[in-house]
Amino acid sequence: MILCCGEALIDMIPSETSDGRTCFVPFPGGSVFNTAVALGRLGVDAGLLTGLSTDLFGTQLREFLTESNADAGFSVTTDRPTTLAFVSLRGGQASYSFFDENSAVRMLNATEIPALDSRVECLFFGGISLAGEPCADTLADLLEREGSTRLTMLDPNIRPTFICDENRFRDRIRRMMERCDIVKTSEEDLDWLFPERQPIHEKLRSIRELGPSLVLATQGSSGATALLSTGVEVAVPSVKTEVVDTVGAGDTFNAGFLAGLARTGSLSRTGISSLSVEQLDSALMLGSAAAAVTVSRAGANPPWENELAMQ
Repeated sequence: MILCCGEALIDMIPSETSDGRTCFVPFPGGSVFNTAVALGRLGVDAGLLTGLSTDLFGTQLREFLTESNADAGFSVTTDRPTTLAFVSLRGGQASYSFFDENSAVRMLNATEIPALDSRVECLFFGGISLAGEPCADTLADLLEREGSTRLTMLDPNIRPTFICDENRFRDRIRRMMERCDIVKTSEEDLDWLFPERQPIHEKLRSIRELGPSLVLATQGSSGATALLSTGVEVAVPSVKTEVVDTVGAGDTFNAGFLAGLARTGSLSRTGISSLSVEQLDSALMLGSAAAAVTVSRAGANPPWENELAMQ
């Protein structure tokens, strides 16, 4: 099982009423939640470790997970409220306003985390859950405690407006990068992490020098680039599609990429350390294909396995 550790929330997506007024429609979301959902839909054994509220939005999230064949059994049930993210769309690009104080995810602490059994072969971390405390420290501690015997992947998915203490955040992300086997970023993440002007492969090399076996970056319509521990660089183009919005694109890419590794039997530390260019290229292309479906429809609505088979 790939256990996705991080936030589950409700994306409030702007829409329009019949009389032309603006309204917001609640969609299940959250970076890590989206990745778990996408993995389940792609036929991969996946679960979610998060805080799930007993409120109506928490029920919606849990039902959506189940419908998408993802396991909610590792999640912590609480009466704290669900995080809400109001989305603003400009030219198909999404920006967010979060309402997260004392939420089910934000207040997740180490005493609530269930024991992980042998079913969990891979741990995935990411999203705003790595910025909000105490949850951020709880997940960093989980990686340190459980990551040494499992494949681990990190996608920081940095939202600068969500970061209260930049130095603490940078230190936490650096420590997590040092402990992870795979680190995935976006161009925006890399620009925030490395503000100085330099080529993307130089920024990826700086992350790889921290210890990961594999680092990669998504570049929107320009595709994705990955760097192996051997120094070999692999790039793939994006899959062309008509973009409705970009909500959940990177999250779905993560799921497609991990599903691609699973398909080639590379979803392990040994598999990653000996990954061939062909295997890496295949996983990157599956990630790009899955993300292309998600951006072609409103909200974070990842594809099912049969949808990719029809392409």
